[in-house]
Parts: sequence; structure tokens; C-alpha cells
Amino acid sequence: MSLHLPFRQIHLDFHTGPAIPDVGSKWDADLFGDTLKEARVNSITLFAKCHHGHLYYDTKRAERHPGLTPGLDLLGEQLEACRKRGIRAPIYLSVQCDEYAANTYPGWRVVDHEGKLAGGPLNAGWHIVDMSSPYVDFLEEQIVEVMKKYKPVDALFLDMCWDQQSCSTWALAGMAKAGLNPAVHEDREKYALAVSHQYMERYNKITADLNRGKPVAVWYNSRPKVRLPQEKKYIQHIEIEALPTGGWGYTYFPINVRFGRVFGLPYLGMTARFHKSWADFGGLKPHAALMYECCQMLAHGAMCSVGDQLHPRGFLDQASYELIGSVYKHVEACEPWCQDATPVTQIAVLRSLTSGYHVPAGGDEEGAVRALQQLGHQFDFQPAIPEADLSNYELVIVPAGVKLDAGLVKLLRSFVKAGGKLIVEAAAAVGENGQSIMGELGVKFAGPSPFAATYLRFDKSVGEPGGNVPSTDHVLYERTIRMTADGKATVLAKIVEPYFDRAWNHFSSHNQTPADKVSKFAAAVVNGNIVTFAAPMLKAYATHGNLSYRHLIKAALDRLLPAPLTRVCGPSHLEVSLTSQAKPARTIAHVVSFVPSRRAVYMDIVEEPTAVTNMGLSIKADKAPKSVTLQPSGESIPFEYAQGCVTVKLSFGTGHAMVVIE
Repeated sequence: MSLHLPFRQIHLDFHTGPAIPDVGSKWDADLFGDTLKEARVNSITLFAKCHHGHLYYDTKRAERHPGLTPGLDLLGEQLEACRKRGIRAPIYLSVQCDEYAANTYPGWRVVDHEGKLAGGPLNAGWHIVDMSSPYVDFLEEQIVEVMKKYKPVDALFLDMCWDQQSCSTWALAGMAKAGLNPAVHEDREKYALAVSHQYMERYNKITADLNRGKPVAVWYNSRPKVRLPQEKKYIQHIEIEALPTGGWGYTYFPINVRFGRVFGLPYLGMTARFHKSWADFGGLKPHAALMYECCQMLAHGAMCSVGDQLHPRGFLDQASYELIGSVYKHVEACEPWCQDATPVTQIAVLRSLTSGYHVPAGGDEEGAVRALQQLGHQFDFQPAIPEADLSNYELVIVPAGVKLDAGLVKLLRSFVKAGGKLIVEAAAAVGENGQSIMGELGVKFAGPSPFAATYLRFDKSVGEPGGNVPSTDHVLYERTIRMTADGKATVLAKIVEPYFDRAWNHFSSHNQTPADKVSKFAAAVVNGNIVTFAAPMLKAYATHGNLSYRHLIKAALDRLLPAPLTRVCGPSHLEVSLTSQAKPARTIAHVVSFVPSRRAVYMDIVEEPTAVTNMGLSIKADKAPKSVTLQPSGESIPFEYAQGCVTVKLSFGTGHAMVVIE
């Protein structure tokens, strides 16, 4: 039976240093519970143990916070207040960040390959403990005590669970036993991953045993989402921590939710009420920002979680819960059209499994989200593995960062043979001999271009009457693979090469050298149901934002997908996401209209929704609907049904609405 996740969650941090003397001194159980209830919260993650390594419950263990009010079982009373009000309450314990353990048992600290401790003695930050040391037993004792003391436990949230390389005494012994060489980076990396999997399996078994053999929902936070193909067996749900203003940015969540949702597990998004990042006391983000972030979660089929931090004295900030409550009122109103709704998609973008917890800016994934979202397409990320299930997609995109091997080529050939369409960036398909690893592309490669920057010239067939593609040569800032069309393949765009590459001994003007003449090489080649790009167009669009790159991507998609699931006639900032419900049978199109703007040096901010006025939206439908409404307002919308599409005109000013087709 699948885990049921509530829609309106709080993640209540409580990382409280031992120098704070009056922990819980203003605790009021009824005020706590009533505040949550009034804010429409129906799940809250509560702290048993923080990064400082201190415990916040009734225990004889020495780690109990020294400033916690004598006799106060803070966690226990929090749980009781929640249970009285029907609020779910997972329990949090910090894993690799434990200041108490690191200071009390310094031999348990992580030691890097140069003999340095992770976290210096004069840093105002966390020391990292080694999960191959006896600390793993120490943490188990804490987990067991919490499980026994507060049963039944709704779920556990174990934080700071990345793969940590170490050369401590314990790690060296472990690597020797495993036949690994600690002097080799790859072997340290391999051992760190094995250690993570060992303790995940161990803690899962312990918690299940304590729960009479029934698995407990344990979430191991800080794991890279690209590990999900091999780690989904350790978890029952997925949580996507993404504080846009805290360093994650506004594309991190869309990337990871479009990937995480393909694994068949319940999932949620986690932002926070803070202006910046965690524990930004006194920092409250604008209402529109929190609304945008939660509505984005709903649009992608996710539950919502908002991060907060309890004041050391044990009280919730009222202004924060007025903000959260105002957003959760909207979430609650949307739930009938979000419960058990599944995303409806048409395109799969293969995702390389090499990135870490944070996705580097300006990469393939970011480019795919920006381009496809702005073009109004419905898509997922699928892992770039031979076992990926592509059967429900009409088109697959293979970015340059994915290196095709025999297994992936076999997968894609089967997909194309079954009628699927492909867009392939050339760098992904170059074999060891320098030629295409897939003959189906209809191209011949001639190695990397000797020019750092070249130019893109569109074929006359690209664009629309009136010209949305300017008639000029458009600079390609990223190096291309030289390629020519083979056989019956046709050229969608050509490469224009410069006079020469810019160098110390020959340069012209301030930047790249101007275009010289059209070369024999192609920028985009169409061969039946396959389009090949010479440049890494997704990365280029993410890095440079040049509209001509999106024009080329659109031209390829228009040829391969003449009947997209959605067509959006409105500004490109609109995010349209399609979901469906089985009972009752209906299709829901979420329209999200907010514009993050760069109003601080390193941070995008959202201060108000952007009104939608007379926006045209067409949604593919097998038959004419009985009704079309705008929810959650309940307003009936006039519609037309023709050529397999429902077409409506939308106007609203709230930043989020759902077009519901029944």
C-alpha cells in the first residue's frame, strides 16, 4: 500500500546551540497546536536531535540539550499537541552533523585524504562525523530510543546523509577490508557510497523490527536525486528540498520533481518561509514567493512542505504562520483537483546520473526546463540508463551531457522502431571512431569545430509568416561538432564559420570574430523522426539565454510533435502543467503566473503575481468535454472543441488557477 502524504506540511527546524540557556521556557502546547491548526497545517516534522547533537525529549542520555527546561519533554508534548489535532508528525534526527559527538568523541570525525578534519576548530559551522566509525552505533541507540518512546512513529526524517569520503582509522580499515585503495579518489568515493547504503539498510531494518515488522517511512535527506534508480528500494517517498532564495534557485525544483516523479513513489516539495535560507531569523519572504513555490509543487503533482525554525524558547512566530496559513488556504482549496492526480507528459529528457545534490547552473537540465517550459511542452526527466521506461512518451531528447553506450542505443532504437521520435545533441552520439554511434541519425561527424564560436543560419522553412526568427546569422557561443547530412536527411539550419578564431596574434573587435561564409556543415539535421543538433543547445540556452537557441529547439519540436499536448498563447513566463485524475475522470491544466526577478546581487525575488489576461490555451483531448471550469473559483469557462483540442481563453490575477476538463 502506497504511503499517504498530506498536502500541507511544515518542516520545523530546531538547531539550537548549547550556549542558549532558556530552551523551551515559553513553551505552550495549546498555543503551538492551535497555531498549526489555524494555519491549516496537517503534518509537521519535529526535532528529536539537531545538528548540534542535542536531544529535545525526556531522556537520561547525556546529549539532552543542557539549556532545555528541566523536566520538559519538548518533543513528547509537541507530538501530543499534534495528535490531539489530527496532525501527522514525522520525527527528525541529524546524521552526519553532530557537534556533541564530534567534540566528545573526536576520533569519530571525518578526516580527509590530506589528514585534515572536516570542519576546522575555529569555524562557526558543523564538524562532520564518520559513518564508518562507532558513531553509527551511537546514532542507532538514539533512533531506537525515539522509536520505543514515541510509538507509533509516523515517519523518520534523517538529515545530512550525503556520501562522505573519509580517511579516518575506521574508514581506512573498511576500505582495506573491501579491497579498495584509499589513495585513489574513485575508491574513496565507492566506499563512501557503500557506507551510505549500509547504514540506510541497517536503520530501515531496525525501525521495521521496532514497528512489528512493518516498514517505517524513513527519508534520508541530502542524497543526490540521481541516485534514485538504485536507492528507491530504501525509501517509501521522495522529498525535494529546494529553497529558491537559499542557493537552490528557481529551476532546481522543476528539474528534480520532473525526475523524481517517474519512480512511482509519493513525493513532496520543500521550500521555506525564510527570505533567504534556513534559520534566517527575522527573514520573511513575500506572500507571492511562497504562493509561487507551493503552487509550483501542486502543478507538478507534489505535496507541499514549508520550512520554519522554532524559536529556542519554544514558540512559533505568529507572522510566519499568518503567511503560511494564507498560502495553505489556497492549497487546501485546490486539493480536490490535486489529490491522486498524475502528471500527463509527452516528452522525456534523458538525465545523466553524474551530478551531485546541487545541480550545477547552466547545464542540460536547466536548459531543458527553461526551453520546454517556456514553449509550453509537457515533459519528464528519465534516468539515462538502459532500464528507463520510455513507453509512455512520444519524443525523447538526448542532451550532450548524456554519453550514449550500447545499452542506451539499444533502448533508443527500440523506441524509434515503435514510432518514437528523437532529438539528439551530437556530442552524446560521437563514438570512439569519431562517427555517430547511431546510424539512424543520418549524419556524418567530422570532429569538433576548430572555432570556439560559430554562427547559426536558419533554413527559410523555419519560422512563421511575419517572422518570429530574425533573418540574420545567430552566434553559437558553445563549440559545435562538425556534421553533414547523410543520405535522405535534410538540413534545418546551417553553420556559418568566422574568419578565424580570436587569439593573441589575430583578433577583430571586442568579442568573437564576425561570420565569414556558410560552411558545408549543418547546425541541425532532420532524418525522418530524428533531429540532430551540432551544438549543445540545452546547455547553451541555460548559459546564454539566446532566443535563437529556443527558436531552433522549437523548430525541431514543431516538426516532430505537430500535435503537442498543450499550446499556450501567452507570455513565455507562464508555466502550464497537465495532470489527470481517474475518479472522477478529468484533466487539469495548472497555469502558474509569477516572474522571479533579480532584485538582489545573488537572488531572484518574487513580490507579486503577474495577471493573466485573455490568454489562449489549447489542450489535447480525445473527445468533447461535458464542462470546463476554472478552479478553485468554480467559474465556468466557455470553450471550443475542434480537431481533438479543447481551447479556452483565460483571465485571472491570483498567480495560479486550474483549468479542469470533465
